Amino acid sequence: MATEGSSNPFEGIKKTTEIDGKTYSFFNLAELKDARYDKLPYSIRVVLESAIRNCDEFQVQKKDVENILNWEKNQSQSVEIPFKPARVILQDFTGVPAVVDFAAMRDAVKRLGGDPEKINPICPADLVIDHSIQVDVSRSADALEQNQELEFERNKERFVFLKWGATALKNMLIVPPGSGIVHQVNLEYLARVVFNDGGLLYPDSLVGTDSHTTMINGLGVVGWGVGGIEAEAVMLGQAISMVLPEVVGYKLTGKVDQLVTSTDVVLTVTKHLRQIGVVGKFVEFFGPGVSQLSIADRATISNMCPEYGATVGFFPVDEKSLEYLRQTGRSEERIKFVEKFLREIRLFRNYNDPQEDPVFSQVVELDLSTVTSCCSGPKRPHDKVPVSEMKVDFNTCLNNKIGFKGFAIPADKQSTKVPIVFDNQEYVLSHGSVVIAAITSCTNTSNPSVMLGAGVLAKKAVEAGLSVKPYIKTSLSPGSGVVTYYLRDSGVTPYLEKLGFDIVGYGCMTCIGNSGPLPEPVSEAIEKGDLVACGVLSGNRNFEGRIHPLTRANYLASPPLVIAYALAGTVLIDFEKDPLGTNPEGKPVYLRDIWPTREEIQAVEKEIVVPAMFTDVYSRIQQGNKRWNSLVAPEGQLYPWDDKSTYIKSPPFFEKMGKDVSKPESIKDAHVLLNLGDSVTTDHISPAGSIARNSPAARYLGNRGLTPREFNSYGSRRGNDAVMARGTFANIRLVNKFLSKAGPRTRHILSGDEMDIFDAAERYQKEGRQVIILAGKEYGSGSSRDWAAKGPWILGIKAVIAESYERIHRSNLVGMGIIPFQYVGGQTADSLGLTGTETFSIDVPDDLKAGQELQVKLSDGRTFQVKTRFDTEVELTYFRHGGILNYMIRRML
Repeated sequence: MATEGSSNPFEGIKKTTEIDGKTYSFFNLAELKDARYDKLPYSIRVVLESAIRNCDEFQVQKKDVENILNWEKNQSQSVEIPFKPARVILQDFTGVPAVVDFAAMRDAVKRLGGDPEKINPICPADLVIDHSIQVDVSRSADALEQNQELEFERNKERFVFLKWGATALKNMLIVPPGSGIVHQVNLEYLARVVFNDGGLLYPDSLVGTDSHTTMINGLGVVGWGVGGIEAEAVMLGQAISMVLPEVVGYKLTGKVDQLVTSTDVVLTVTKHLRQIGVVGKFVEFFGPGVSQLSIADRATISNMCPEYGATVGFFPVDEKSLEYLRQTGRSEERIKFVEKFLREIRLFRNYNDPQEDPVFSQVVELDLSTVTSCCSGPKRPHDKVPVSEMKVDFNTCLNNKIGFKGFAIPADKQSTKVPIVFDNQEYVLSHGSVVIAAITSCTNTSNPSVMLGAGVLAKKAVEAGLSVKPYIKTSLSPGSGVVTYYLRDSGVTPYLEKLGFDIVGYGCMTCIGNSGPLPEPVSEAIEKGDLVACGVLSGNRNFEGRIHPLTRANYLASPPLVIAYALAGTVLIDFEKDPLGTNPEGKPVYLRDIWPTREEIQAVEKEIVVPAMFTDVYSRIQQGNKRWNSLVAPEGQLYPWDDKSTYIKSPPFFEKMGKDVSKPESIKDAHVLLNLGDSVTTDHISPAGSIARNSPAARYLGNRGLTPREFNSYGSRRGNDAVMARGTFANIRLVNKFLSKAGPRTRHILSGDEMDIFDAAERYQKEGRQVIILAGKEYGSGSSRDWAAKGPWILGIKAVIAESYERIHRSNLVGMGIIPFQYVGGQTADSLGLTGTETFSIDVPDDLKAGQELQVKLSDGRTFQVKTRFDTEVELTYFRHGGILNYMIRRML
């Protein structure tokens, strides 16, 4: 076998080209002279180029290149391939624990006799701080200033730690808070499209510690979300081990109607692809309809890739991509080598030329002219609801039994009305009342057409005499400072502010649950009437319990529709028949009277959105702001942990680790900690939102002298394992079959006591007993969260037995050494008659194979088979080492 650093066997196809007097080199895949190359989907060509460029017969071998070239035959054969992305991107919720892990790994390497400075990102990494700011203050001219002040007050320890990482860790750029949302900053600024590494050109590609990393696919950059653990390995120079995917060709034809937004298109695509089933597959868009879409429109569609379940939603680079690079202030030098290089290696696309269409695993089609105005909800992003049916659909949900489309409100309670007094005026709340209306999230705030659409609609609404009720929590949180520029220059900002949509911050905010508190009279009324109150947001996720604990129904909608529902004050409206309100003359005003057309929005966009805006905003991005610049960070290669810190703590992952690998541990008489059903999300497993005052995490923080006002969110405390372990499964909407009521509690089987999940896990550990989890379909769906695997590891969970897994979460479990087992032959916990009160034993052999079936023995004598979901040999290697980071530490010794 070749050793690391062997010469590349494909040096022969390395060519040079000259552009404006500069010489560049690149691996010219066209020189392979292999007919299979021109049939490959464009996304697979990017994967192939990476394999050829990185081929060293060690991490990447010639047989891997052959396997990718042979994609047409191998795509459905579960062929394992390595992929080395060009870079890694992180946001601060996942970035802080990554930097914590790097600091802890340095400590471990030193303890085991190695050189701690070897622990450094080898692959370029960008970290954007965007997840910390909350909507504490809204509907105020100084909301932005107040929210940023509170952000720094709460997160000073985290920010100081990240500032240490910015200097101690090489090859890592940290973008300060207040700059924007990671995926929008990536699209508008960080994305290279083509890398120029000392004159060597190659396609930009990346993985990110956020599932919506896929947004960059809209600009022709292959990238997807991975667990934080896997991303750390990539940062340390490891290839990702992946199964060569099937590629679904999604053909777009026709033209979008004048009254339809890109948000309507993405919600339609999401539902369509969810029905088709694209989990674990690449989706690549093609057809003449693509050329009708702007890069911002494409990025919106790519952003929601996790919601339709694919690994990527890819749009190859075309002329519009180059136009976007110019619009966003990229240099002409870059644009020239991007175009020349991509044309040379046949990665440049003309969507109107069917001769360029590659071979796909299957082709599905959408006529854009059939898309109508829609929302999604009330609990899942792929449950599309046509706006014309919203009123009927919501009433149906009130009646339906509890589920994704049901709230089980008794018939005699459905007309409940609760009066409130707000600002000395009386209002009435009922089921369907809108209490949160947020223009938020990179999904839409990156798209000038829908943002300007919202602004034009706001202008027309104000001019028609309409207003938004003052108790509704309205907010505008753009994904970059560029949005502020073009809203201001187009003259719509005063109208947005008049309706309560003041800028509250530059970050994810409401979309990730940082919606802040509701007004007290509103909260009290919702609880008093047991109301199904609503949030309407221009985000990408609306899982139960995510947006706000008191909004049981949450709908994803375009920014103009967010304003429309805010004006209506309820989702129980048929916009065709029911007016939004009346004008000063007492005449009814309908949504159609104030709705802008795509044509009038595009006219404003063409005039207003110019490169100078992007250049100005991003020229200052690394300078930070006065608060960031005033932070004083410690120096040195090893981080000086502060035992008193409640934000940053050295984690226990490597404390018992030795130099040598031990044998895998079998599961012996394990108790079931939780007996769960279908679609348990990472929000259920590791919530990012507020810390409940009666929770184990609150008790921990309270014992350290903190008041509830200082608790902050779970997401902001991901650098402290003691808080995160206590926050594992702390979602108030968690349904555990052991109990009759939803909540973060379980039953300790031996005693029969009901208790908080953390307390039960702690008791099992003190008793020396192993624990496992039983789950249904799609276990771990939702955002990629490494703490959804780290937390269970700390709780002592040895394995999960589920019907199926979300891709990233299964990878994260493997990365922490937790075994993901899967029922076989269509069996389920119910079909096997499992109550969860049994104990479970599974012998794990020393020579365990990928995908091997093992026997489960129950305490009552019954047995059944499960499949071990280690899908590749590399994953097995990680497991044997106790996890991927343990493996990396041993490699550095």
